[in-house]
Amino acid sequence: LEKYGVRVLGTQVSAIEATEDRGIFSDKLNEIDERIAPSFAVNTVEAALEAAEKIGYPCMIRAAFALGGLGSGLMPNKEMLAEMARTALASSPQLLVEKSLKGWKEVEYEVVRDAADNCITVCNMENFDALGVHTGDSIVVAPSQTLTDDEYHMLRTTAIKVVRHLGIVGECNIQYALDPESQDYCIIEVNPRLSRSSALASKATGYPLAFVAAKLALGKLLPDLTNSVTRSTTACFEPSLDYIVCKVPRWDLSKFDRVSREIGSAMKSVGEVMAIGRSFEESLQKALRMTDPSIAGFEPNDFETDTDEDLIRALEVASDQRVYAIALAFKKGWSVERIHALTDIDNWFLYKLKRINDMQGILSEFSLNNLPATTLLQAKKSGYSDKQIGKLVAGSESSVRAVRKGFGVTPFVKQIDTMAAEFPAATNYLYTTYNGDEHDVVFDDQGTLVLGSGVYRIGSSVEFDWCSVSAIRTLRDMGRKSVMINYNPETVSTDYDECDRLYFEELSLERVLDVYEAEGCDQAIVSVGGQIPNTLALQMGDSGISVAGTTPEMIDTAEDRNKFSALCDAVGIDQPEWQLLTSPAEALDFCEKVGYPCLVRPSYVLSGAAMNVAYSAEELKDYLSEAAEVSKDKPVVVSKFIENGREIDVDAVAQSGKVLIKAISEHVENAGVHSGDATLMLPPQTLSAETVAGVEKITHKLAEALQITGPFNMQLIAKDGAIKVIECNLRASRSCPFSSKVTGVNFIETATRAMIGEEQLDEVELPTFSESFVGIKVPMFSFQRLKGADPALGVEMASTGEVACFGPTKHDSFLKGLLSTGMKLPTDNILVSVQDRLLEQAVPVMRQLHSLGYTLFGTEKTAAYLQEQGIPVTLLHYKESEMEPCIDEYIARGDIELVLMFSNQNSQRVLTNYAIRRLAVDYGVPLITNIQVAELMAESLEVIGGTRGDTASMGLDARSLHEWYQ
Repeated sequence: LEKYGVRVLGTQVSAIEATEDRGIFSDKLNEIDERIAPSFAVNTVEAALEAAEKIGYPCMIRAAFALGGLGSGLMPNKEMLAEMARTALASSPQLLVEKSLKGWKEVEYEVVRDAADNCITVCNMENFDALGVHTGDSIVVAPSQTLTDDEYHMLRTTAIKVVRHLGIVGECNIQYALDPESQDYCIIEVNPRLSRSSALASKATGYPLAFVAAKLALGKLLPDLTNSVTRSTTACFEPSLDYIVCKVPRWDLSKFDRVSREIGSAMKSVGEVMAIGRSFEESLQKALRMTDPSIAGFEPNDFETDTDEDLIRALEVASDQRVYAIALAFKKGWSVERIHALTDIDNWFLYKLKRINDMQGILSEFSLNNLPATTLLQAKKSGYSDKQIGKLVAGSESSVRAVRKGFGVTPFVKQIDTMAAEFPAATNYLYTTYNGDEHDVVFDDQGTLVLGSGVYRIGSSVEFDWCSVSAIRTLRDMGRKSVMINYNPETVSTDYDECDRLYFEELSLERVLDVYEAEGCDQAIVSVGGQIPNTLALQMGDSGISVAGTTPEMIDTAEDRNKFSALCDAVGIDQPEWQLLTSPAEALDFCEKVGYPCLVRPSYVLSGAAMNVAYSAEELKDYLSEAAEVSKDKPVVVSKFIENGREIDVDAVAQSGKVLIKAISEHVENAGVHSGDATLMLPPQTLSAETVAGVEKITHKLAEALQITGPFNMQLIAKDGAIKVIECNLRASRSCPFSSKVTGVNFIETATRAMIGEEQLDEVELPTFSESFVGIKVPMFSFQRLKGADPALGVEMASTGEVACFGPTKHDSFLKGLLSTGMKLPTDNILVSVQDRLLEQAVPVMRQLHSLGYTLFGTEKTAAYLQEQGIPVTLLHYKESEMEPCIDEYIARGDIELVLMFSNQNSQRVLTNYAIRRLAVDYGVPLITNIQVAELMAESLEVIGGTRGDTASMGLDARSLHEWYQ
């Protein structure tokens, strides 16, 4: 920035360096006599081992310039330290080895400072888990609950002193370790920018940190800015809260084979929820239910252990299941002291959890007919849902609701007001609680209810937030009032200036009914928030809510595999052969009849949960038991899996069965990779005009058969001229923002007008694509953070994000896409390993890579086969053969720049192949496991390299190509 004369506003670059470079940070704090954990900054493995000897084991290591604690962990001994340091240094220039403070409390303050040295702390937060678990993976409570007043002010004073000394202008956060036995503390780190916790702090307090930080960077001062909640006081104040907020992370570790479920100092969660209540019990139970609709609240849920030893281990070692292990321990009658000794979690939290557990015992003494109103109210104040109470008093959710309303026990709607009611709040930012005695607002808007996306998880992320926000903005343009329900602190839909009323609440039938009835809404939109609202649609319709757009019965027809397939047969739409299963014997017969491979699929799931391709009868048996667990009372379908077909995605909007707008994308990969993990091209690049016309015809047929009003998405397979439908979702899909942004037409805006408007809309003309424009979506994976997970792709979704790039050709946009995911294009050595049945198919790619000047290395069979075909390949041995040269050494040394490994699940050398894939990911080496992606990459390197004009004499010089692109 200095080189180009760019001036940096707000916090200066020197202050960023001082906080990110561990060595300088330590010196800066020593200048003002502040304490940090004793530590050494090192940049080699040898130096790390030396530092650890001085500090003593166990010690903590952290990588500098890393996000979310990547490359950090608690090291019990030399061997682990050496291994971890080696992988961490592969992706970071510097390591910090520091003293371990395991068992201390972790506390965080968000601090704001302006250029005139006005400095305030906006929010302080406390981790439920003791130090050693990354804050992004811990349950977090705001404001802190277990600090004494002395401790709170001691840490606040320190925060302001450090921030002033570092010269931060804008917003930053400071993390502490606090010894629970004494008032000793250490500063862990300062982030000189907005961080993950800043979003949480903004939503928890109603103080818009990023907005204020931007103003301060422009030179405005805190006393001159107004508080956007009261609209009458200044922004130079510290919010005081009359409620408590709980943040609970959401993990998706069960989606990965062989992944470690333990959590530590490197973050693994894919999303988080935030709940607001007037007591810790209420807030925590709400938050646990928000992480997944299958969770009832603070109880073991499905967590169980065979022995007490297993339970002790589940409490000692933090994992994504630990909070449920605590519930199980209380259920077994373990004491608070015993659980505290195992977990280091503060007794205050444990006593609160024990109260929730005790309430279950009280409730189960009654039946629904003799349940006293006071007991019911007490349970609701402790955060129990109607469904939870129903289970304990032998009643259904709806009967508990009826009894509760009969007693007059209903929730109160409260505002987030930042001033603990000292000044009147003018905000529409609301939550519901049973710990109150009056509403803070009047209900005279009768708006349209929009259900948001809920928690981010694999398969449902910011795409659905984009859809919800597009819907509420369109409602505003139409002059209608909007009411939003969502509980995700990371979303734009939970910004209180986006809609007329924001309820930061659960997306459960109970809460949706509470809000719908209180607000007197006219309609509810369920098709823009992904799977959670869609699954609620039928129950909402039955409970008397008017669902906008496609009817709940039709949504059910599309979601229930059996009904959907019958409908396709009725209107003459082709689909792969399928059968609904009630017993494993039937499934085996069916697969024998149509021939393997076959696909096993449960109903009503998002992102292909428990979907699998079986290549043999043995595999089929394993998968059937897994699918039955996920789908419970919904049917499981087995269908013929079509190999080597082209997969096609259609995003469309219809009104009363008439299609208004559609976009057809094509997958780069052949069928068999989940569409969320696939590389998408829009417009399609290899489909014939007949195929596209056939797809359009099917789209119109389905829209009419299901009488669709609103957004929908279809997946189809084309092979040898036949087009078959795989599935159809009557909601906005994951690819909806991609289709909207490539075509330049907002699909959700059209859908919202179709669902809410009175008149029939005209078909929307999409801009015709000139030949020279392609949008390509490339998936992004987090395997590097998920220790042990197998980075291979299949029909169940694994990606945690995506990028999309435009270009004049598919080659151009594809290479830009790969670079955007952080991949470095290879300049020389490529390792290839191909399963037997794919060898023949892989020859052209290998030949092309060789002719581009790359040096190929191969595993035994692959190298032998390619040499027969006249392609020079150097043989590398598997580690266990103990022969030189060895694959592991090459990868660890950084000599391999790309690994191509093509195999399916039932490859012979499952474990060694897994080991290579894992090794590549751990050392940050790009890995491609799909043959079509490799083909497109080789083709793109050749085409782009060839059109650059200054190619080296040996063909392509990839190094200069990489620089040219960057």
